[in-house]
Amino acid sequence: MHHPPIVYQVKVINPYYHLLHCIGLGGIKDQHKEFRTKECSAAHNSEFALPPRSVCCWWGGEEHRRPGALVPGVAVFGDSIVDTGNNNAILTLTKCNFPPYGKDFVDHRPSGRFSNGRIPPDFVASLLGIKDLVPPYLSEDLTPEDLLTGVSFASGGTGYDPLTSLLVAVIPILDQLNLFDEYKQKLTEIAGEEKTTSIIAESLFIVCAGSDDIANNWFINPIRKLQYDLPSYVDFLMQQASEFLKQLIQRGARKIAVLGLPPLGCLPSQRTIAGGFQRNCDPSRNEAAVLFNSELWKEIAKLREELQCEKIGYVDIYNILLDLIQHPCNYGFEEATKGCCGTGDFEVSLLCNSLTASTCENDTKYVFWDSFHPTEKTYKIMVDYLFERFVKHLL
Repeated sequence: MHHPPIVYQVKVINPYYHLLHCIGLGGIKDQHKEFRTKECSAAHNSEFALPPRSVCCWWGGEEHRRPGALVPGVAVFGDSIVDTGNNNAILTLTKCNFPPYGKDFVDHRPSGRFSNGRIPPDFVASLLGIKDLVPPYLSEDLTPEDLLTGVSFASGGTGYDPLTSLLVAVIPILDQLNLFDEYKQKLTEIAGEEKTTSIIAESLFIVCAGSDDIANNWFINPIRKLQYDLPSYVDFLMQQASEFLKQLIQRGARKIAVLGLPPLGCLPSQRTIAGGFQRNCDPSRNEAAVLFNSELWKEIAKLREELQCEKIGYVDIYNILLDLIQHPCNYGFEEATKGCCGTGDFEVSLLCNSLTASTCENDTKYVFWDSFHPTEKTYKIMVDYLFERFVKHLL
């Protein structure tokens, strides 16, 4: 039997709408987008934007899971380390959906990932046996299968501090929870309420934020430095992080991996800003990251006990990345102080583009892709290590 195309009317709410007005980019209204699927039969309902209720029970079963998958799905929140393309859909200059970003991605496509290829959520999902790529929630091409197996709500440039996202007009981390609420409604339409609750409880949640708060807000923003010294600012960030995690748990999350900060002072951009003529690692930024990580570990331990949530854990990315930077030859790298893009000293986002910035000949020899983000090879090494040491214990 021939079925007519199904039309699914979606209201895409701009969670950053009020932010755009604050910085003079107002005038953006809530967007209504109409996604029309291909003509298809009930036998090909995986192409539907939303399956009819008559097939929801089929989608709600176990058939969508790969054999051997450790969890049904992943849900990702945070910044550019885990943003798989949500910033493509919002009005911000913090973007990377253009070459040379994505040069080693599928079809050499700049997907909106802040690297030359795949990033941590993709590698984690693959190790979990779920899928090889985690799509951004704001993608227009999401399928029911994507929703069932997980998406990223992250937005590059955001942080736990609401001001951090305001400065660059990206999605605040608390507003990413609004997108998650919308996602839950769609998932319920596909799988039913009981199955949705089960999927969320069994899925792995990944939270990664704080780098932009420290490096791109407190260290360079006189407003925050006047309000807080570093210890009090970190305390403020812990309050914000704790509130976010509590709200995530209230929404049904039970397995949560919370990433700490990298050695910020050793990122190429921070070497350029504060490392002197020789571009050394900046001790003050590294010390700030260590303080943040120490307090985050304590906060997570407190939440674990307070909320009786045993499978929320801290993931230490600081030490593995520092070892990669200090001993690059041990991992097959040759350059750990500069990014592959442009001069490698400062290019990131719009400054790393194919018109004004060339790239290195072999990015597999570089720890960093641009001045802030690691290469795909670096990410894979890190995720393989962190998955065995930290993530597996949360499953």
